[in-house]
Amino acid sequence: MNAVQLKQAVTISLTKQVQETAQAQASIMLEGFAKTQQNVQAAQASHPSLGKTIDIRA
Repeated sequence: MNAVQLKQAVTISLTKQVQETAQAQASIMLEGFAKTQQNVQAAQASHPSLGKTIDIRA
């Protein structure tokens, strides 16, 4: 294996590692987002008119 082939092999390996890391981070972020959405929906379910009406009684 000459220097050019070695450089290409290292570059490909690093690129794969970066892609795998990015995919893992995106997966974690999406899981967190889904949990947050569930919490928001649960909060809205317990207060169905929250933020939709204004109480103007004096």
